[in-house]
Parts: sequence; C-alpha cells; structure tokens
Amino acid sequence: MPGRILIIDTVATNRIVLKVKMLAAQFAVDACATQAEAIDIISANRPDLILMNLSDAVEAKHSLCRDLRRSPQTATISIIAVGVADTSQARFAALDAGADEVLPHPMNDALLLARIRSLLRVRSTNEELQLREGTSRALGFEERKAAFDGAAKIAVLSIGAPKKRNLASNLRQALRSKIHCLRPSDVLKSDNASVTHDLFVIDAARAEEGQGGLFGLVSDLRARIQTRLTMQLVVVPDNRPEIAAMFLDLGADDVVPHTSDATEITLRAKRLIARKRQHDRLRDTVRNGLNAAVTDPLTGLFNRRYVEPHLARLAEQSRKSGRELAVMMIDIDHFKAVNDTHGHAAGDKVLVELADRLRQNLRAIDLVARMGGEEFLVAMPGTSVTDARLAADRLRALVNTTPFDLGDNQPALKITVSVGVAVSGQFNAETAAINKICDQADKALYAAKSAGRDQVAMSKSAA
Repeated sequence: MPGRILIIDTVATNRIVLKVKMLAAQFAVDACATQAEAIDIISANRPDLILMNLSDAVEAKHSLCRDLRRSPQTATISIIAVGVADTSQARFAALDAGADEVLPHPMNDALLLARIRSLLRVRSTNEELQLREGTSRALGFEERKAAFDGAAKIAVLSIGAPKKRNLASNLRQALRSKIHCLRPSDVLKSDNASVTHDLFVIDAARAEEGQGGLFGLVSDLRARIQTRLTMQLVVVPDNRPEIAAMFLDLGADDVVPHTSDATEITLRAKRLIARKRQHDRLRDTVRNGLNAAVTDPLTGLFNRRYVEPHLARLAEQSRKSGRELAVMMIDIDHFKAVNDTHGHAAGDKVLVELADRLRQNLRAIDLVARMGGEEFLVAMPGTSVTDARLAADRLRALVNTTPFDLGDNQPALKITVSVGVAVSGQFNAETAAINKICDQADKALYAAKSAGRDQVAMSKSAA
C-alpha cells in the first residue's frame, strides 16, 4: 500500500499543487490549512509523512513540529519542512524544531520525491525493528540494559578532497570525536569486520565536475556487509538538486549543501549517529534475545513460538491503521515423497532452499516463519486482497519455475507448493482476531490442495 502523506499549508494553491504531485506519485494524500485541522487528521488517519510549510507566519508551525516529536503517538512520523528560506540558519531552525528535512522554495520535484522515498524507507526500518523488539518483550525476554555508547566513530571520505581537512576539523570540534580522513578505496578494500564506523561523511561538493565514482561509492558502501549499516551524510554541491536526489536514491541517509555552516552539518551528523545507535540497540534485542528461542535451527526462519505474539501485534497494528493484513499458509506438495525417494538430507535441503527463496523475495516488514514440517507462514501488513493474490502467485512461481539443487551429484528436483491466503480486512471487528485469519488461511490452503495442488486459493471472505 502506498505511503500516506499529509500536506499542511495555509495557501490553497500550494496545497493543490503539492497534492497533485503526490497523487501522481501514487501516494495517499490528505491536505489542510490549519494546525487544528492537521491534529484532527493525524488522530483520525495517521500519516507516514507530513509536508509542512514553515514559511507561513500565521501559525507557530515550529511549535507543531516540537509537539509531534514529543508525543509517542506521532514521534515517528517523518516531517519535511517546505518553503523555508534557503539559508543554513533557517534550515537549522527547522531541523532543530523537529523536521527531518528542509526544502526551500521553489522545490525541485526530483529532490522532493527522493527525500520522501528516503524517509519512508527509514520509517519502515524503524517500525520493523520496534515491532520485533515489542514481540521479544511479549515473549518475556528482558529488555536490553542501556549502555554507555562512547564517542562516535566517524570517517570523512572524499576523492581528491582539498576541503576534507577543514570538514574533519569542524566535525572533530563539534562532536568531540576522533575523525578519520580516509580514501574511499581504503574503506572498500577493507575486509576487517571489526573496523566499523557509525557515520561516513562523504565530501561530494565537487561531484558536478565528473567525479561519478562518488555515486558508486554510496551504493557500494550500502551493499557491503562491513559498511551497510553505517549512516551516510553526503555533502553535495549547492543548487544541484538532481545530484542530491541521486545520492538519496542510491542509499545516502542525508544530504547537506556544501555551503551549510558547521552547526547545520553537526546537527545532521548527530541525528544520524543517534539513529544508528537506536537501530543497533533494537537489532541487538532481536538478535540476542530471540534467536535461540524462536528460530527454526534448520532454516533460520522464525518458528511457531514467535509467530503467535508477533501476528497479534501485526493484527493490532492493522486494526489501528485500517490497513489490511494478509496471511499466507504455504505447504510443499508431496513432501513425504521427497523424503522417501531421496532421503531426509535431501528433504532438509529443499526446506532450506525454500526458506531462502521466501526470505529474499519479501519485504523486511513481512513475517516469514516455518510452522513445522513442510508448512510455512507469511504475514504481509498493509497488503490488499489484490496485492496478496499477486504476491502469493509470485511466491508460488518462485518455487515451481526453478528446480531445487540437491547436491551430491543428484539431479535437480522440481518442487511445487500450494498457498492459502486470507486477508484481515475481510473480517468484521468481532472476528478479526489473528487466530480467525490463520484459520481462514488454513482452510484456503486445504482448498488449494484439494483442487490439485501447485496453486493459490483465497479464503472465501477474500475471494
């Protein structure tokens, strides 16, 4: 389902123009003129992101930003301040009030959409990590004790870098951290997993002069195991929004014009470091608290013990947001014959390979679990009946179009699966409990099996 965006602007023309652009980009959009209207809309239909005109002197929009950040119910909503004067001082004031990004007037459409995509990716990651932490608490695991983080590990990267020493010096004084000045090749060639950084500050101020290698650097850092979780702040050329947009879409976490003063760069750096440490803490909770108890040792997927409390949280989230939750039951066809004919070792290889195919072709927010034997469960929040059907067909095709390699000089084996699908939005408030949804998905799976296997069946309520 597309992200939901709220536009807050007292000027009707601005609201209309922005709404048209957002609708064209396939977002769901609400728009209003006043702070009171905005609060009502947020309460009734919580947005994923807010576009707020902070050039408007009619209302104290900076105060609204602070109020949204202080409230636990709205603290995770992304905010882009628009219409702000194009000065480092004005941008700093908006960021300090709680905005995630500031785009001056006139806005560049490509940069605006890149910013929105970047912030929605961050929001999705935050929600997924927090959801899994909540599930670990529901299972009775102790919350990770707060630890002293110490000084941040920061590296300034640039090609040719005549200004990198000045940038590093400013960051060193403001953040009171040791700053490493490195060449990109030094980072990319390193295979030492113990040498990690919290933040890369990439000096791309001269990217318009043909240093296209910096674009590749951002995507390479995001793809490598040693650096993929490190935050990236890219210093970009002034008045070149297309370059800033490109960096964001390649995986940069934030961009800042090279004409920005030290206070703005420092504020952005501090926020990225804080986000990195929050993500690290949440990942540690999941990794250390849950893995042994709730992970299937063969496939590495979550097991039945994890499924029940996590599905309950997904169902509650679905109820509050009004967005559907799709649940699929997936069963390997004729799996007993695989074990009987080729042996249990071959059967285990099929289970492991199927788990990998499912995991690699679903979103981070989706739940994939092995329920036991040859049965798997997939839960997809924010997924309509139509999208659930398409996703189920796609997953089924991922299995039956590519044979499974059994190794040991055995021929590849063709495997098929049957899929049963149910969607929470098809049930009324009294019957939308998660066990009802799973029961409906089970019945749909039985129908797929009875109809000849290797197919998808929707629950009667979702058909």
